[in-house]
Amino acid sequence: MSVESGDKYSAGPQGLGYIYQPRLALLKLVEESERTGVLIEGQDDLEFVEEGQNRSLASLKHKSPGDRLTDLDIDFWKSVRIWLERYKLSGRSTSHLRFFLFTTATVADSSFLRDFLQDTSALIEKTKESFESAMAKSTTQLVSEIEVAYLELKEEECLDFLGRISIFDANPRITDIPDLLSDRLLRPVRREHRRAVIERLEGWWNDIAVRQISGEKTDPIYGAEVSDKLSAIAEEYRSDNLPITFLGKHPDKIDPDTDDRLFVQQLRLLGTTTDRIQSAIIDYYRAFQQRSSWAREDLLVPGEMEEYEDRLVEEWKRYKDFVVESLGSDESEDKLIAAGREIFRWAEFETNNLRIRERVTEPYVVRGAFHILANGRPLPRVHWHPKFLERIESVLESAN
Repeated sequence: MSVESGDKYSAGPQGLGYIYQPRLALLKLVEESERTGVLIEGQDDLEFVEEGQNRSLASLKHKSPGDRLTDLDIDFWKSVRIWLERYKLSGRSTSHLRFFLFTTATVADSSFLRDFLQDTSALIEKTKESFESAMAKSTTQLVSEIEVAYLELKEEECLDFLGRISIFDANPRITDIPDLLSDRLLRPVRREHRRAVIERLEGWWNDIAVRQISGEKTDPIYGAEVSDKLSAIAEEYRSDNLPITFLGKHPDKIDPDTDDRLFVQQLRLLGTTTDRIQSAIIDYYRAFQQRSSWAREDLLVPGEMEEYEDRLVEEWKRYKDFVVESLGSDESEDKLIAAGREIFRWAEFETNNLRIRERVTEPYVVRGAFHILANGRPLPRVHWHPKFLERIESVLESAN
């Protein structure tokens, strides 16, 4: 069911409102100076921190298409109640606060709220008269409570308070914001990658929003930090690079003792420690998931992964041949295992120069690729123990 279907019991509109906060915060932040910061759910829905001590408290309203803001609209008066309290607590006329209402609705032509769409200083007396008239006409408890609090202000404080209010109507809807961010931020990024870049930027941003709302992060996030993060993400989508998005990720379950995949069996044959096998499982997982992600985003040139694997196999063969050339046909198992350990050590620690692209330097991409090759069926394309292929072929022949 659509969240705008009119179902009075639907929680959709409220949910959209919560999601709208971080999205609009990001859009507004990139439109401001890089020295401007924002707190989500600070003293209002959004709190913009500007140069010096100036702060702007912003209420956000994501309304149904076609909605109009009128004189007694509850969205406006709820915001006024918050702002009036903040104004008094912050020193009244000495306060450094301003008050914004961002709404997707449009202010009705007949409403005095249109005064707040522009600089009110030139017509503040008229605005004050209209504001007080609207309060007097209202019969709601909310506006009555606001009127009592408002009338506690001195005449000059009433004018000062109202002069700090601005309404920004017809703001973009939540679904429009990604395209606006793309248009304003990503001209240097290739068009086919812009959606992926915005999704990653929003993922990073939403994590910060959660930390701010939960109280874990109490300081603002500044426009300069957004610029730095965007630049770092965009760099990963250059022609000589690929995004690394699985660093620090782990599979749901890791059990080196019972894992029966071929690449794990190969490591057990070498007597590899449980800790190193666990690391290999993690590298395999990250590399496999990373490849899938690149494929989903169409980031790979056709045949690029196959050519990369062929290159790894060729380099592995060169080093394997070097290691085993001094071994005899009847070499002891201890020496065969030692040779296998040396080949695996090379693959794990000396192959970071074997990159799929020049700037893809994350080690798990290469290490995991070798484990993927070591896991091939029916036969692996790389192996560590010099006689592993002979032994597995013998097992397969016996099974047949």
